[in-house]
Amino acid sequence: MHGNSPKTLRQDLLKQRKEFALGDGYATAETNLTANLSQFLAGAGKSIRSIALYWPIQNEIDLRPHLLTWAKNDKQCRLALPFARPDQHLDFFEWQEGDELLPSKHGVPEPRPENVLRPQLIPGCILIPCVGWSCSAVDGKAQYWRLGYGGGYFDRTLAQLRKNNPKLICIGVGFDWQKLDDSQWGPQTHDEPLDMLLTESGLYS
Repeated sequence: MHGNSPKTLRQDLLKQRKEFALGDGYATAETNLTANLSQFLAGAGKSIRSIALYWPIQNEIDLRPHLLTWAKNDKQCRLALPFARPDQHLDFFEWQEGDELLPSKHGVPEPRPENVLRPQLIPGCILIPCVGWSCSAVDGKAQYWRLGYGGGYFDRTLAQLRKNNPKLICIGVGFDWQKLDDSQWGPQTHDEPLDMLLTESGLYS
């Protein structure tokens, strides 16, 4: 385990991500990652009608422009943003560019649940930013895991959503350098696996 706790690991990774975002290689990594996202949307993503994205904070890569283009090209496609409930689960509400958002207790812009023009929806695909990520072999196949901010919101939410929608696609979003080995971090019993992992070098499943 890295340092004394996962908290220390998160702090180190967030510091590295801030430095990476200011470095010379960031623009190329961003271009390649978003190109891989566009390739997914043009292929397998054609069958998806709703995507839950995230509002980028702390130097997370911004996928909003590309997803807005995807939604505008097909009037049947919808985007959604998460709303953090008091019980530490997430609900998803439709989002369009220009909508009024309010800061959560964590400072993340969120949709207003009482906005009748933006109904709650169950997304077919969820894009989740990674602070770090790892890969392990399960029955001879690669399995990807996400290290997040430690609140457990996504893990609780995914566990419930997958019961109701086994076809849900959960994609972790990160960079190659964020990969962690077993000596640094390992998934816990409550962690939900990712269906895919999107980085600048490809989309892995």
